[in-house]
Amino acid sequence: MDTAEHTDQPLVLALRALKLGDLLVAVPALRGLRRAFPEHRILYAAPGWIAEALELVGGIHHLPTPGLDDPLTVPRGAVDIAVNLHGNGPESRLRIEELQANRVIAHGSPGIDGPAWITGIPERERWTRLLTWHGVEADPLDYRLNPPAVRSPRPGATVIHVGAAYGSRLWPVERFADVAAHLAATGHQVVLTGGSSERARAEETAASAKLQGANLDDGLLAGRQGLAEFAATIAEARLVISADTGAAHLASAYGRPSVVLFGPAPAEEWGPPPGPHVVLTAVELRRGDVFSADPDPALLAVSVRDVLEAAERLGC
Repeated sequence: MDTAEHTDQPLVLALRALKLGDLLVAVPALRGLRRAFPEHRILYAAPGWIAEALELVGGIHHLPTPGLDDPLTVPRGAVDIAVNLHGNGPESRLRIEELQANRVIAHGSPGIDGPAWITGIPERERWTRLLTWHGVEADPLDYRLNPPAVRSPRPGATVIHVGAAYGSRLWPVERFADVAAHLAATGHQVVLTGGSSERARAEETAASAKLQGANLDDGLLAGRQGLAEFAATIAEARLVISADTGAAHLASAYGRPSVVLFGPAPAEEWGPPPGPHVVLTAVELRRGDVFSADPDPALLAVSVRDVLEAAERLGC
């Protein structure tokens, strides 16, 4: 476990107590901090399970931080530079203020100099723009990850990621099954990924798709992989099909062809960078309630045919 203890190095602490996708869009900013402060130890304050993913970024240490409810577990005054990559709300500003750092890098707020928070820009640009305003060079296209330490259990497979953190992003199982069945019938080695809580959803998808042989025996990976092996599965994939989740961001980070289904979140902010990626959504129908238990209408407007045609356009 990486902490602020047992080191004489000055500390940069970057707060972003969020999920995998949130880390991956912040990679360009973290790389900028690493280059700008080579003598510092860079701490990334985020939930404990994110540690494996930080190994893919390189040069960043982990400070386990489950959320913003409690002060960060570093002594006041121990941090040289505090960076608010979490947002610009009162909770994250308070956690940064409590550190009593020598320097604060954050968006503008009462008592803090910084750029104004604006909407409608890609998240990678949001955080590199923040650093640039504060005199730290960062490139929004510096988002690629290091290769995972393990190999994919199914190199060259087509990854269908059936899960998502919230119901608003869950494309119907029967549609995932139709896509899986069609691709398997045309020669794709299909694997189904997701978290442990999504294992049943993956099993239902496999059963509905009538997956057989290798597509079934070794293809039900949901709930069976650690983060490193999951990243490797994406990194060596033929194609990735996913809602707007960490799987989609990993596909971007490893340059793998992907079809990304968007619902409540705006693709102009959270969508993939330029590359072999196709975004599918219906902006005019977006309800935008990320925490809803029901799929967003913008997501439900995406059809099986839309996904298959997008995969064909990608040459997959």
